[in-house]
Amino acid sequence: MHERNIIGGFTAAVLAPFVEGWQQMLWFLILAVILIIGDLRFGIAASKKRGENIRPSRAVRRSLNKLVDYICWLSIATVVGVNFGSVFGLPLLSVIIMAVVCIIEMSSIIDNYLEYKGIKKKVNVIKLIARIFKRPDFEDVLEPSNNEFNPEEKEVENEQN
Repeated sequence: MHERNIIGGFTAAVLAPFVEGWQQMLWFLILAVILIIGDLRFGIAASKKRGENIRPSRAVRRSLNKLVDYICWLSIATVVGVNFGSVFGLPLLSVIIMAVVCIIEMSSIIDNYLEYKGIKKKVNVIKLIARIFKRPDFEDVLEPSNNEFNPEEKEVENEQN
């Protein structure tokens, strides 16, 4: 009986931060379910457009596999967030990891939607997000330098010294 109490107490002490981290990240799991449903819906529509045979068992299995993948990513993000702390009461690193995973899923949804509508293009979600936040192109950030580098002048200076 005493050993069971020790094991139970040790397990609770080890898993407590993990459970707390999961509580903070629960809304990402809700978002994942919404994204999976959207991907399922537009994936089925795109398959119908291509004339493929749709098997409900395969669609459900792939959706459940995605949910398990999301739970794994959420667990990794939670562990990283617990280990590296939070900024402004938000587990920043965990949020970044899950945002990247959600952006990848959004890319899949958009591609399936475009295929369903018959548009033969792909969307670069990174560029789309950059446009939303109005990030300037890298070339727009570059400015001319005051000291221009001329290799011939450098060789002349070395020869004179």
